[in-house]
Amino acid sequence: MFICDSPDILVPKSIDSDYPYTETGEFPGSASGQAMEQITALAFMAGATKTIRLATSVLIVPHRNPLVAAKALATLDVLSGGRLIVGVGVGWCREEFEAVGCEPFDERGAVTDEYIRAFKELWTSDNPQFEGKYVSFSDIWFLPKPVQKPHPPFWVGGESRPAIRRAATLCDGWYPIGNNPAFPVGTPEALQNGMERLRRTAERAGRNPDEIQIIYRSHDYRITGTDTSDDRTRFTGSGEQIAGDIREYEDMGVSYLVLDIARLSADGNLEETLGHLEDFTTQVAARV
Repeated sequence: MFICDSPDILVPKSIDSDYPYTETGEFPGSASGQAMEQITALAFMAGATKTIRLATSVLIVPHRNPLVAAKALATLDVLSGGRLIVGVGVGWCREEFEAVGCEPFDERGAVTDEYIRAFKELWTSDNPQFEGKYVSFSDIWFLPKPVQKPHPPFWVGGESRPAIRRAATLCDGWYPIGNNPAFPVGTPEALQNGMERLRRTAERAGRNPDEIQIIYRSHDYRITGTDTSDDRTRFTGSGEQIAGDIREYEDMGVSYLVLDIARLSADGNLEETLGHLEDFTTQVAARV
């Protein structure tokens, strides 16, 4: 799977909003401002590959006009032969919302829910019609439809209760990161608690929770020597220990595991990243 980890349309030079995935709230991407547009980048990857899945990680749903976004995503699914996964999020940076000029930051959750419903209507109906607070349409053609039926899967990024509710009621997967200090899911016990909340919420909504995938992401991955401490962070230590962690999370019901191997490389150095991938292949994957 190729994950396009570039949710930002732009990076404000001055950010007062707290980034969710650092202890200090500082956004690590603010120094460079580099951010490729996700859908365009995935279109390039679709042309360069044949079988791997292509995922947005994550698409900040309120940033884009929903009809334009739905068209671009449907086109990408068609051109890739049905390989798209739509990772979605509500966003965290008020300053970026203001610069983009989209719906208000404080309404981003409601906007996201409505846009997802609009996407589904556009992708599945022969006569798309929708009447909402933020988007309305009728008497239109919307073709081509995505290859995947009924539509490409939606994975909800986020660890908060609203994110879990969104995954349980509207989408096809929950995609938490284990490094959110405000909503910690970085241990098996904490993740299991979130998964149980997801199940309860899905059941109350009349959905089968077993049909909702769990995609867990860790920023902590690092091969070191054997760690015998009682508080070892998961996905750190020896290759055998990390392989054991992967088996543990699989047994818990995690469908996909995303380990941020590229973060180990200084300034995104490709040669260094390939070396870390080789280490993962020989020391971890070979033991799973």
